[in-house]
Amino acid sequence: MSLKETKKVDTNRYQLEITVDGEKFREAIKEAYKKNGKKINVPGFRKGKAPLHIIETYYGSEVFFEDAFNLLYNDLVDEAITESGLKVINDKMDFDLVSISKENGVDFKVSVTTYPEIEVGEYKGLKAEKAAVKVDAAEVNAEVNAMAERNARMVSVEDRAAADGDTVIIDFEGFADGKAFDGGKAEGHSLVLGSGQFIPGFEEQIVGKNIGDEFDVNVTFPEDYGAKELAGKEALFKVKLHEIKVRELPKVDDEFAKDVSEFDTLKELKADLKKKALDRKKKAAEEAVENALVQQIVDSIKGEIPEAMYENRLNQSVEEFAYRLQGQGLNLETYLKYTNSNIDDFKKSFRPQAEAQVKYRLALEKIVELENITADEKEIEEQYEKMAKDYGVEVDRVKSAIPADELAKDIAVGKAIDFIKENAVITEKAEEKSEEKAEEKPAAKKTAAKKTAAKKTEEKSAE
Repeated sequence: MSLKETKKVDTNRYQLEITVDGEKFREAIKEAYKKNGKKINVPGFRKGKAPLHIIETYYGSEVFFEDAFNLLYNDLVDEAITESGLKVINDKMDFDLVSISKENGVDFKVSVTTYPEIEVGEYKGLKAEKAAVKVDAAEVNAEVNAMAERNARMVSVEDRAAADGDTVIIDFEGFADGKAFDGGKAEGHSLVLGSGQFIPGFEEQIVGKNIGDEFDVNVTFPEDYGAKELAGKEALFKVKLHEIKVRELPKVDDEFAKDVSEFDTLKELKADLKKKALDRKKKAAEEAVENALVQQIVDSIKGEIPEAMYENRLNQSVEEFAYRLQGQGLNLETYLKYTNSNIDDFKKSFRPQAEAQVKYRLALEKIVELENITADEKEIEEQYEKMAKDYGVEVDRVKSAIPADELAKDIAVGKAIDFIKENAVITEKAEEKSEEKAEEKPAAKKTAAKKTAAKKTEEKSAE
């Protein structure tokens, strides 16, 4: 293989002219013959037994050109990209065949998209404010109450009618235009009144009914209902109420603490909850500072970013979302159907996030380049071990899923964030004093680069 020429044809777009000599091309023709010659019929020979030169004589000398070139193509392009020194983005390659012959080999051109040549503004001495964090008793009590809610038990009620907030067990069958419709019938269905699980008006008509009651519920399906054959139609449901249940909360005391945690007293449990909440807030405050600092660098970026980078990130976001759905027993197609959406609109919803993530990563990679930040073998090994522990798999399995050079890039990007923070001027906001508890604002979510390593490890762990 020979990289004959590298030529810039547009912003972030290069054309590579690649040649392969006749000898190598003829060897590829022989390989193509061995692979595909058995499928070819030639009069006077059993199927697949005709020699190469006979097939070429009968069908033409170019009979195996395409197959031979396909055998070579990927390696030729990969080698040419490596030799060119270009950092290529996964994008559509334009192909142009210049010449091809058994004697002289192949000459062809491919156009590739490269990473953008960007510039960033000042990244040392940036300023940011860090939020003061605290956890008060009300927040701890709210968490304890949430634990009590999670450990509530359902108790049957028999001495009153159904009320809003109750869980009822019902049978029902729905009719539209006097006919039962698909999906409109169930027995022993559990429904929380007031949850909005059913179409508007259904749950309200169960309130006030008693165990054993059989009654009609009249509703109208919304105009935008997912099943078009029912959208906007009036419907009647035959309902029977079997059981009424309420949530009974446990008493919050030392016994409760023993039941729901490893602690012996409620005081110890609350102390642990306070510590964890404080750690979460500190981490969120740190991430908010990181985001604020890096955003200043992102805002200073100069350079044209290829659309392919955004498109690749969009596709990755959709894949990640679909992967999470699988963990819930769903697939993307079903999700889109239930949300009355389509893949194009769904992808568009990720666009702002994708643009932010691409720019965030490019900004940090530029700092890595400018400051010559690297990851050494010890850091890479420690990260492998940490990931193996986090995902509960063997280190060798993580290594087989994630190339060391890819992991090294992520480590370097993380070190770039540390570098920016170390060289920044960070002041802590004064704590706001108020008799009323201030509304807690969520910490800015860190828009980090795609953690390819983490995702690949998840996929390997699931196998």
